[in-house]
Amino acid sequence: MMDTAVFTGRIELAPGFAPRPGISHVLFDFDGTLSLIRQGWPEVMVPLFAELLPPLPGETEEDRRRLAFEDIMRLNGKQTIYQMIQLAERIRERGGTPGDPLEYKREYLRRLDARIAHRKDGLRRGTIRPDDLLVYGARALLEELTRRGLRLYLASGTDEVYVREEAELLDLTRYFGPHLYGALDNYKQFSKKLVIERILRENAIPGAALLAFGDGYVEIQNTKEVGGLAVAVASDEAHNGSGRMDEWKRQRLLGVGADVVIPDYRDALPLLRLIFGE
Repeated sequence: MMDTAVFTGRIELAPGFAPRPGISHVLFDFDGTLSLIRQGWPEVMVPLFAELLPPLPGETEEDRRRLAFEDIMRLNGKQTIYQMIQLAERIRERGGTPGDPLEYKREYLRRLDARIAHRKDGLRRGTIRPDDLLVYGARALLEELTRRGLRLYLASGTDEVYVREEAELLDLTRYFGPHLYGALDNYKQFSKKLVIERILRENAIPGAALLAFGDGYVEIQNTKEVGGLAVAVASDEAHNGSGRMDEWKRQRLLGVGADVVIPDYRDALPLLRLIFGE
């Protein structure tokens, strides 16, 4: 039942992994878990942080970038505004006077949009195929989950307006129906934790019936807190389909309790058979 020999790519099971035949609902993160439209976003956010952080005596720009990267990735999966609140706190710690985190977020989105505009345009014009900007093998997984009659949800730290637009461009809306959730202007009204609580409450299911896929701390941690099964997607976003795990993601997602770690979805069908104990 736990045979992983049928897997063509890498898979790592946590020592406590056990199949869950009773899973009925599935939660997905969006960026880096399904969508690659925003691939490279840390390369936009890290320089912005390093630029705005007042330097400490003897500190190099590389030191500031390292600190920024750790802060940013620790909050990966939460709404973008939380990363900007963290930036403001670091500026204050260093004796600076921070601006409004919302303004930092707007500047980040402006820079990111300039970086990814050609991807959205290509999808709209049909010069880029939707599957080229999905994590390798994702559609086969979504099709199989749908075929099995599981109910799918998507929750992202990216603003909901962009999540809905980008999910449509990637032809993902049909898998999730109305269950597409993203960051709101009133950021306290949305979190992945709230989405998970709502799934359990509205469907009257225990946490053990929830399966989640994500590449950030938050969705893995929140899923484990309610007793769900968490699959960490340690996606190598810059080399989609390489089959290699992003080692930084792998270590940190195992550290917050991931049950399974995969690089992508090349083994979607055997993975589901393993999870369901077939």
